[in-house]
Amino acid sequence: MTTKTIDDVQLAGKKVQVRVDFNVPMTPDLKVSDDKRIVESLPTITKIRSAGGAVILMSHLGRPKGKPTPEFSLRPVAQHLGTLLKTEVKFAEDCVGKAARAAVDALKPGDVLLLENLRFHAEEEKNDEAFARELASLGQVYVNDAFGTAHRAHASTEGVTRFLKPAVAGYLMRKEIDYLGRAVADPVRPYIAILGGAKISGKIDVIQNLMPKVDALVIGGGMAFTFFQAQGMEVGDSLVEQEKLALAKHLLEEAKAKRMRLILPVDCVVADRFENDAQRKVVPVTKIPSGWRGLDIGPETVKIINMELRKAKTIVWNGPMGVFEMSNFANGTMEVAKLLVEATHSGATTIVGGGDSAAAIAQAGYEKAVSHVSTGGGASLEFLEGKTLPGLAALDTK
Repeated sequence: MTTKTIDDVQLAGKKVQVRVDFNVPMTPDLKVSDDKRIVESLPTITKIRSAGGAVILMSHLGRPKGKPTPEFSLRPVAQHLGTLLKTEVKFAEDCVGKAARAAVDALKPGDVLLLENLRFHAEEEKNDEAFARELASLGQVYVNDAFGTAHRAHASTEGVTRFLKPAVAGYLMRKEIDYLGRAVADPVRPYIAILGGAKISGKIDVIQNLMPKVDALVIGGGMAFTFFQAQGMEVGDSLVEQEKLALAKHLLEEAKAKRMRLILPVDCVVADRFENDAQRKVVPVTKIPSGWRGLDIGPETVKIINMELRKAKTIVWNGPMGVFEMSNFANGTMEVAKLLVEATHSGATTIVGGGDSAAAIAQAGYEKAVSHVSTGGGASLEFLEGKTLPGLAALDTK
């Protein structure tokens, strides 16, 4: 089955309700500080306007805990969007009720309206039926273009689709499905996944789902040390999830039994304390000194990853290789970002799976130099885990 998209429905003369992900960083004086997610929504908004529809945008921002909170108002986002579109973006003081209804009723074809923060109502996250029905009453077509919230069954992502049809994917949602879907279901080989991050517990399902599908799995970041200790190695004060040692051992045995290449670091950057200005040195992973902790992969590991990626046709990267937030331990993560760019230039499809990986590739300045950077951290992770995303499953299929 294929999810229907905005190209499959009639938009002319319709009021089109679009779930977007405008949960963007704000400055202390309430200005948008990073508009990537807003920019990503522009093709869908432009399509509706050019087709003669009126656009009703709805989103959440921050964690207002179910009540109106001034610092989480979407009004500044409406102003920023207006600047990007070079047109007035109208703003409704609420997402339901009289204010929302009056704003929607006044819309003409080509108009753009942003509703106030959905999470000013506790019913949004509870997927309350009455709230979802009231949201649905505002539009004639529903478009979900918020992949970053597709793993949540909320009123605006799942509940509304029970009362508002057609319910289809926007261009950003379609792009995410195309790239991540192919990587999971039908990758061009060799297919390599690079998984990092602090803890194995956050990536267990991804590892288990990808192991039968990839040609090689590269493990980096803090979770590598749980694998090392599971093999009986000394890791100093490095991060280890003691309760996951048996699982790590099982995964290593499973990879061996299936003759799948599970690649762990061979060297690492260690520090005598968890601070950027700590004393640091590069050591083999077999010689981590007592009292020191691994905070990044080392140069020999980068070379091994480079050799693997040179052969790859599909690469998925999710999770940093070290504590990239500290400049002295960011090199491994930045080098992997650079290797993905080189692989892209050589014809590989390269997918960066949201969250910290997306932040790292942006920090490196390579966002536009890889095939796809996912806008959804938790959503992309759950997609790679093979889970059904409620916001995606709720949409119409062909």
